[in-house]
Amino acid sequence: MGKSNKCKAKKQSYISVPSQIITSLSSSSLQSLLLSPKKAHLNSFFVGYNYSCRRPRVCLSALFLFVLVGLLRLGWNVNTLVLCSQSFGSNTGKVGERDHQVLVTSQLQSPRPLHLESEFWKQPDGMGYRSCLEFSAKYRKASEAILNDRSKYLLVVVSGGMNQQRNQIVDAVVIARILGAALVVPVLQVNIIWGDESEFSDIFDLGHFKRVLADDVRILSSLPSTHVMTRPVEEKRTPLHVSPQWIRSRYLKRINKEGVLLLRGLDSRLSKDLPPDLQKLRCKVAFQALRFAPPILELGNKLARRMQSKGPYLALHLRIEKDVWVRTGCLPGLSKEYDEIVHNERRRHPEFLTAKSNLSYHERKLAGLCPLNAFEVTRLLKALGAPRSARIYWAGGQPLGGKEALSPLTREFPHFYNKEGLALPGELEPFANKASFMAAIDYIVSEKSDVFMASHGGNMGHAIQGQRAYAGHKKYITPNKRHMLPYFVNSSIPEAEFNRIIKELHQESLGQPELRSSKAGRDVTKYPVPECLCKRSKTT
Repeated sequence: MGKSNKCKAKKQSYISVPSQIITSLSSSSLQSLLLSPKKAHLNSFFVGYNYSCRRPRVCLSALFLFVLVGLLRLGWNVNTLVLCSQSFGSNTGKVGERDHQVLVTSQLQSPRPLHLESEFWKQPDGMGYRSCLEFSAKYRKASEAILNDRSKYLLVVVSGGMNQQRNQIVDAVVIARILGAALVVPVLQVNIIWGDESEFSDIFDLGHFKRVLADDVRILSSLPSTHVMTRPVEEKRTPLHVSPQWIRSRYLKRINKEGVLLLRGLDSRLSKDLPPDLQKLRCKVAFQALRFAPPILELGNKLARRMQSKGPYLALHLRIEKDVWVRTGCLPGLSKEYDEIVHNERRRHPEFLTAKSNLSYHERKLAGLCPLNAFEVTRLLKALGAPRSARIYWAGGQPLGGKEALSPLTREFPHFYNKEGLALPGELEPFANKASFMAAIDYIVSEKSDVFMASHGGNMGHAIQGQRAYAGHKKYITPNKRHMLPYFVNSSIPEAEFNRIIKELHQESLGQPELRSSKAGRDVTKYPVPECLCKRSKTT
């Protein structure tokens, strides 16, 4: 009798269920299978129940038959049932998140309706904006004298990662135009972090670069023999955001006298607010002239086609490498161990911290100054309607924490790829240990995606935002971190309400046309409206 009483005692039960079944059952359906209805016609099923409990095998068999009947009544496929029973048998007695085990009384989500899945891939309204890089008559008239000049030459050394170098190359062309000088192909400074010794022609198509800009600036591969022995005037400390007037007053007299001017560190040196013709020149360099070298372009396009082969895909630029956490003054949110790694690195190299140092980590986080971690990216994507079946390409370096750092994303979105996973054996070997090449491949696959999102700002995200706008305003999700994060930490908000709030916060952050002039200091290569994109009717 003691055993019989134990058998009758109520216990909170756990069951192992495959994730495919979980997502296709409502909470009430699952409970109806596992909780005995109080109806007379079922009582006969439990005749001799006390006897069965004395024999565990008989008890388990009876439970299995009961579940079988319930599933068949709901119209379940027998093959699905076999998978379920196999999973149940292999995981009995194991309680844990990794085994997909759930408490039978927990709430389960219904599958997402198909119309909501397709909504995620919907593109923003481009409002009729089209490329318009027609230069003024004054600009075209001045071009003849500039292209025929043989007395002034500009040398530039660009630094940083590949996308940072792109920005400086754009400004180098514009500065050469302002000075009426020929531009010698920019020198890419060896990156102290990655040790990449690539040259301009290794990364970019030099012939294409020269041809596209042939009517704007004379591009030379090297200094002419008449100026090879000339000692250039070197300028290392150009102030931030200088105007064309400042450039001319500072450098024109010196370059006219010496013939050669060398500039270093052009990052953010030229003003974001330039005359319309120079803004158009910026766009022409960024969106037309700076094409990647053929070997990079070929492989990047090949990987993009593999992503496109089974439908639309999302590209994520994840900024969760160790150096990003160190520089931003933020923490990865993985464990105390990884937080300590970041703290130690920051103590050893305080110069790496580029964020506002007077703010605490939590203040930075709530101000929207920190990168989103994989858990936050996952919640954001789910709230915006990304289906579980979404194919995702992730760009970026090795995350701090490795696979563990990515696990929230890979659990929710199993079709998760990067360039290493897409490339066939040997395809990436020519680019091994060349960070600029790898960054260029990420750029190509990301730019060709149906939807793009960066977990934090940065040169690549900004460049792709402008490129996608110039290509017709392809969908680009800008996380509204400052406004959405308070809802992330509020666990009392029901999931449906949370999703509604997040969608509402991002209604105007999906890549719609946005005027550069609506906010001071915006870069035209990120916001090309209205200087480089004009609103035209569909009939023109």
